Amino acid sequence: MTITVCSMRNRKIKGDTDFMIILAPSILAADFKRLGQQIRDVDQAGAQYIHIDVMDGNFVPCISFGMPVISSIRSRTEKVFDVHMMVADPDRYVDVMRECGADIITVHAEACRHLDHTLRKIRGSGAKVGIALNPGTAVRVVEHVLELADMVLVMTVNPGFGGQEMIPYTLEKVRTIRRMCDDRKIPMDIQVDGGVDLNNIHRFLEAGANVIVTGTAVFRGDAAANTRAFLKKFEEFERQ
Repeated sequence: MTITVCSMRNRKIKGDTDFMIILAPSILAADFKRLGQQIRDVDQAGAQYIHIDVMDGNFVPCISFGMPVISSIRSRTEKVFDVHMMVADPDRYVDVMRECGADIITVHAEACRHLDHTLRKIRGSGAKVGIALNPGTAVRVVEHVLELADMVLVMTVNPGFGGQEMIPYTLEKVRTIRRMCDDRKIPMDIQVDGGVDLNNIHRFLEAGANVIVTGTAVFRGDAAANTRAFLKKFEEFERQ
């Protein structure tokens, strides 16, 4: 696996597959009064994805964004809309999320009655396919469906609330999934979400994650400056 940041030189990690380190600011932590402008800020500062947490108040306690919000902000950026579905029975929403502008649709293994069917439905919609795992969910749950996915999201906190501290044992889950995909020669983005900041980002990258979700650490303060700070950390990691 080679992880690279945009046009920077490659850093050989392990294996033969190329991966880009991607920053995906989570707008759950944005100032909703200025949501459109903050999306534009992180876009222009260089973030590659916009991470959108969809919560239904059932699978997780909170309620967040729905389809009208996603549709309305789609025109603010051409960056990838990375939609994280923290909802029960996500099959119901796959097609409409795609119509609203989702480029990646990630569903929780714990929320799917027939996970393989749901992943195939996402693929059929034209979106890229993501599988999310809660901290306490074993990696073996996704072992037999990895070939159906483009990305595995390892939740490094329990989902539903922003601003939590990273759960340390989740880093070993990242390492396990990376080894599993390398051994089976499955090209796979590995995303982490929860407790990521400028002080611990290197731990996630060293474990094998290449898609980095962070909310509070980007949107608390100057979102553009914070985005550039994360990208600088990625460059530093490349140079090691």
